[in-house]
Amino acid sequence: MNDTKKLGRPRTFDYDDALIEAMGVFWAKGYDGASLRDLTKAMGITGPSMYSAFGDKRELYLKTIDRYADVNGCEPVVIFETEPDIEKAVRGFLEKVIKYATDNGSGAKGCFLASSVSTNIGQVEGVAERVAAAIDDTDRRLAARFDTEKEKGTLPADFPSLERAALLYDIRQGYMFRGRAGWTEEELRKDLDHRVQMILSC
Repeated sequence: MNDTKKLGRPRTFDYDDALIEAMGVFWAKGYDGASLRDLTKAMGITGPSMYSAFGDKRELYLKTIDRYADVNGCEPVVIFETEPDIEKAVRGFLEKVIKYATDNGSGAKGCFLASSVSTNIGQVEGVAERVAAAIDDTDRRLAARFDTEKEKGTLPADFPSLERAALLYDIRQGYMFRGRAGWTEEELRKDLDHRVQMILSC
């Protein structure tokens, strides 16, 4: 038996960092506009390394969507789930969304799913299912927090948890869209009190 079989070369790059860099390219240029050269240059890897680690362009794109849904879109929801006071939780969620919309460290503004990925629904296989799953998962998590408050008696028993969860998510998307269009943090915060009360009104 020959024990000298060659092993694959170990990766010389950080998988997660490369994926985030690819996301930035897709975000800025769109799926069709992002060339393989653009992607590999941003990721700091060769074409063969990209195919080996991420698959083809479509597979890489789907992986960036999964990454965004798991990480970037999560922090406002985590704030909403962990803040004990429900009014502060709603406010914290919206404040973090506004921060994302107007001051993203990567330079990308708005929501990757709403402003970039959604344009490829029906064009790139696998996108529609991922966008729908991301929306459903967020609605479910937000509604679960409202349900917890109903059980505690903080919110009335007939509070429409799922409907307000959807409204909160839709406000999030509106902030993201406005941020991408150039609205400032100060401008988006002007009606924050009203929106918090609108979400929690009975």
